[in-house]
This record gives sequence, structure tokens and C-alpha cells, in this order.
Amino acid sequence: MKVLLVDDHPLILAALQSVIRGLGDDVTVAGVGTDREAREVLARDADHDLVLLDLQLGETDGFDLLTELRQKYPALPVVVISASDRASDVIRAIDLGAMGFVPKRASNDTLFEALRLVMSGGIYVPPMSLGFSVAPPPPSDGDTVPDVMRTRPVDFDLEEVASHAAASPHQQAPASLEALGLSRRQADVLAYLLKGMPNKLIAREMGLSVETVKDHVAAVLRALKVSSRTQAVLAVSQMTQRAGAGAPGWKPSK
Repeated sequence: MKVLLVDDHPLILAALQSVIRGLGDDVTVAGVGTDREAREVLARDADHDLVLLDLQLGETDGFDLLTELRQKYPALPVVVISASDRASDVIRAIDLGAMGFVPKRASNDTLFEALRLVMSGGIYVPPMSLGFSVAPPPPSDGDTVPDVMRTRPVDFDLEEVASHAAASPHQQAPASLEALGLSRRQADVLAYLLKGMPNKLIAREMGLSVETVKDHVAAVLRALKVSSRTQAVLAVSQMTQRAGAGAPGWKPSK
């Protein structure tokens, strides 16, 4: 497995390299400190299996680099490693296509868990409350280290996620994937949503109309009691982590 680390702090970069090598004898790690170096490494060799990206890269906005990497290398998983564990940053990173978000305060075990989950097809986010006080709006076409790295729970600040939903009576997300009661079609749509696929592409893959896919997306959001695709990803991630299930069990049927 080839991993690219992008962090402008030499000590953190060295520590991360040491930790990542502990994943296995077949792991090779390249470390760079700037967005320019990251671009150069991937331009020379795009055959990497994983990128770990710090959001603070000097004057560079890590979110901008995340967006660029996801657009240019859509098959390359990117996991954000950040000193921040603010809910707004987690949501934004997942919105932009990150497959995971690990606070730098996390333990080595947490980092290993996150990377194994991502490499098996799942999405990792730090533990957080998913009791969204929001009501699902009508669906849009929305195409849409050593111990210096311990995860502490964080709560969603509804002011931070106001752009994602409108306030309504408190609702609790289902406790498990099995409790969702989705139909086979809806489960397939959820599987594609977890891959970040837009409605038009889901419709093409499933041989359905875009309007039908919108209906299925709306049903999935209602079942999860969330109001956006990003919240759906977060909810499923938290449920699978609580269950110790590894990667989400939703795979599109063929």
C-alpha cells in the first residue's frame, strides 16, 4: 500500500510516517510539507492508495487542496488529519469528498481503525452526537501518530450546520442500519450515496429515472432522520462504528 502524507509540521509528519508504517510490511509512505510537493508527487506517480491531508498547510487552505485532489484523482481516498475536531470542519471535509476525518489528538489505535475502515470502503468520522434537530427538506438534485494525535466526543453545534438544514422538533437517528427498514432499491441508493455519487449517475447505474432516484434519496434521508447527504454519511458511519461492523454493509445489488 502506498500512502502520501501531507503536513507542513516536520515533527508531526515524521511521527505520522512512523505510525503509518506500522500498518504492515507492505506499506510505503511518502511525506511532503506543501501542496506543491503533493501535486508533484502525484503527477509523477498517481498510483497511490491513500492520502492523509492536514488542513493547515501554511498559507494554503487544506479544503481547497482536498477539493482539487478529489476532482483530479476521484478514485484516490483522502483522509483529513486535523488539529481541529469542530463539527463544521468534519461536515465540510466529508461534503468535499474526504473518506475520513481524524483529529490529531486521536490515539494510534484510533488512527489505525480509521485507516482500515477507509481502505475497506467505509468512511470514518470522530465520535459525535447525531441527534440532529432538523427536518428533511425536499431533496435537491444535489450532485452534490504517537499520542500527540485521544479522540474526544464532540457535539454538533446547530448554528454550525444551519446551512445544511432547517430547525424542527428533535429527532433521533436510528440506532442501527438494520433498524432503517429500507427496501432493496433504497439500500442500493444508500450504497451509492455513501460513494458520493450524484443522482444522475445513480440513475444511470440503476437504470432508473432521476425523479425515481430523488424519491429513493428522500426516503433514505427520512429513514435516517437527517436532512442532507453529508448527514446521511455521518449517521451511517457512526452506526457502523458503534456496531463494530467495519465498512458499511450496503453494497449495490447487481
